Amino acid sequence: MDLLFSNDRRGEYPPSWYAATATPLPPFAPLKGETRADICVVGGGYTGLSAALHLAEAGFDVVQAEAQRVGFGASGRNGGQLGSGQRMEQDALERLMGDPEAAKLWTLAEEAKALVRDLIARHGIDCDLKPGVTHFGFTAAEMDELHHYADHLNTRYGYDQIEKLDRDAGQALCPSPAYAGGTLDMGAGHLHPLNYALGLARAAQAAGVRIHEATQVRWIDEGRPAVLHTDQGRITADHVILACNGYLGGLSRKVAARVMPINNFIAATEPLGDAAAKVLTRDVAVADTKFVVNYFRLSADGRLLFGGGESYGYRFPADIAAKVRKPMTGIFPHLQDVRIDYAWGGTLAITIRRMPFLARLAPNMLSASGYSGHGVGTATHAGKLMALAIQGEAEGFDTLSRVPTPAFPGGPALRNPLLVLAMSWYALRDRLGI
Repeated sequence: MDLLFSNDRRGEYPPSWYAATATPLPPFAPLKGETRADICVVGGGYTGLSAALHLAEAGFDVVQAEAQRVGFGASGRNGGQLGSGQRMEQDALERLMGDPEAAKLWTLAEEAKALVRDLIARHGIDCDLKPGVTHFGFTAAEMDELHHYADHLNTRYGYDQIEKLDRDAGQALCPSPAYAGGTLDMGAGHLHPLNYALGLARAAQAAGVRIHEATQVRWIDEGRPAVLHTDQGRITADHVILACNGYLGGLSRKVAARVMPINNFIAATEPLGDAAAKVLTRDVAVADTKFVVNYFRLSADGRLLFGGGESYGYRFPADIAAKVRKPMTGIFPHLQDVRIDYAWGGTLAITIRRMPFLARLAPNMLSASGYSGHGVGTATHAGKLMALAIQGEAEGFDTLSRVPTPAFPGGPALRNPLLVLAMSWYALRDRLGI
């Protein structure tokens, strides 16, 4: 079963609030016949669009193949949070990689946020970028851990954008009985993810990228040049970038062994009006400390956009709204009877350590994926780092590629069942508060 088509209609964005409010982009024609390019980018999400844009701006002839629509996957469906740092926290990276490498990874993460802001400003992308991401804990101990981490970032890296929230300050921002306090990072932000992806596509097209939608790459003949085979054509290219994330399919066994697709779900309530102040009193995004994280924010029209719940099979649940309502009402019990107007699922990709997997699969083939829910900035930046690596400036790419990325036990055949067992334990731990 192919994740590209197992839960979604061909050539259509999912029925999300994002799709309903996006600035539409006319479809790009599928590839028919043969074509030649300096570089072929496979995938039309943040990674691929950023890589294609930066390469075209550097003067390369770029063809981009997207099996569905640009921004169709996680790039157009996610929680829209532009977070600080890497997905793995800095103190953990210091233990894993040592202080010098961890410092390089922090710098790259700050560059990722700056890149997103620069692309939005430079290309006039209207995607409601706003500052502020809050992290909440459920207990006083978790609040203290968040405060200690903020102190660590300030002391070690000079990052002073985080405000520590005690219980009263946290309740003033987010009046949920579930939370004990946390932090507010005004150096992070949130945006409309699909409009951001569509804006990148417009910029890439204007820079000369030849984008083809409804063009699934079936297999690749490696070599110099490489030949990529699609349903109706063939692309010959000197370099290949794989930017497929959770929709990689069988294009690379090395990547598939280390990067696993999972599904996550979001619901958009009816507009809350004045009752929105019982959810958030400021226009910031929120993520909490559950292992399967709850994340939410208010939309421009006053809806609660709430993400929660995961699944590890191919199929989305039949009632996505019910799946999301359960964690949503755990945080906001007063919303038990609120109407849900949109509910959608999406496929992202994770690694064991939750750090992205960047790799040279061949001398002329690069791949980046596995952003583990931290992709708005990281994926955009990974695309630029691959573009720079092709031009011989590989320092940033090589820094991220040095992060050890173990294969999932059992390989692709057993990784899903083993993860289900692990996730069942974490779900039980969350319920018991241990």
